[in-house]
Amino acid sequence: MQFSLKVVTPERIVYEDMVDSVSVMTEMGELTILPHHMPLVANLRAGEVRLKKNGEESYFVASTGFLEVHGGNQVVLLADTAERVDELELEKIEEARDRAIKFLTETRHKDDVAFADAAVHLERELARYRVAIKRRKTHK
Repeated sequence: MQFSLKVVTPERIVYEDMVDSVSVMTEMGELTILPHHMPLVANLRAGEVRLKKNGEESYFVASTGFLEVHGGNQVVLLADTAERVDELELEKIEEARDRAIKFLTETRHKDDVAFADAAVHLERELARYRVAIKRRKTHK
């Protein structure tokens, strides 16, 4: 038994297919969705998205957003950003992470809104980095 999974960002549909399961990071911790899961809405945290289809695992990284589980075996992941593991470029991620750390340091004592924005950006870059490092061996 499978269910419909759609991973969507404001820019594109990152993934759309039938899957056996999907695991995501939420504010309450990691959550795995299986067929016939009860309907729910959860806030996403930046982290790895792991899906299984016909015994094969695929990996993504997503930032903040929402997970919606609808009746009728439909799951939608609405993320600010999401990338397949094969789209991750470690060098660019490291540069973005360093810029985010610098910006966080610069805004620490200036502006609460800018500091919060910098912290969210750094969280996203750290999640991308962790997934890129963790999955680069298994995906080469």
